[in-house]
Amino acid sequence: MNQVSKPPATVSIRYMRLSDLEQVQAIDRISFSLPWPSNAFHYELMENKNSLPMIAEFDQSNENKLVVATIILWIVMDEAHIATLAVHPDYRRLGIAQKLLATALLEAIQKGAHQATLEVRSGNQEAQSLYHRFGFKIVGRRPRYYKDNYEDAVIMTRNDMGQQYRDWLQITAQISTARG
Repeated sequence: MNQVSKPPATVSIRYMRLSDLEQVQAIDRISFSLPWPSNAFHYELMENKNSLPMIAEFDQSNENKLVVATIILWIVMDEAHIATLAVHPDYRRLGIAQKLLATALLEAIQKGAHQATLEVRSGNQEAQSLYHRFGFKIVGRRPRYYKDNYEDAVIMTRNDMGQQYRDWLQITAQISTARG
């Protein structure tokens, strides 16, 4: 993927397809020091009935769509667990993660989630800042959680996902990421 000076006109959020897997895995590999195994996204897409696999893509032309971000949420009882969220480095700081997260949380709420949780590296302040904007609070820590450097994971939770929050998510999901 090439560096862009300004984002293309439109980003759309949709459920992941098999045809997206190569791009999704590339984003995961470039984004994380511990990427998911190569078959993990296929499993989430085809076998895990509790999974909400979604992507953000830029429509560059009628036939050329570029996957630039991915999220996997698991619905466990009445809780949405954010398993992974990644934006390709060339497309960060454009509002894509915010739009993708808002859309995914709305889907999770429609499927019965009343709260959401996740683990994030204790040193990943940028991700924590995004989750704080969504009302997530730090509720715990998993010591030495990440096996590459034994960094702690911070556990973050959003408890109240009532009507006011859903309204805010709806507005956030509709915000255009296009600039310029």
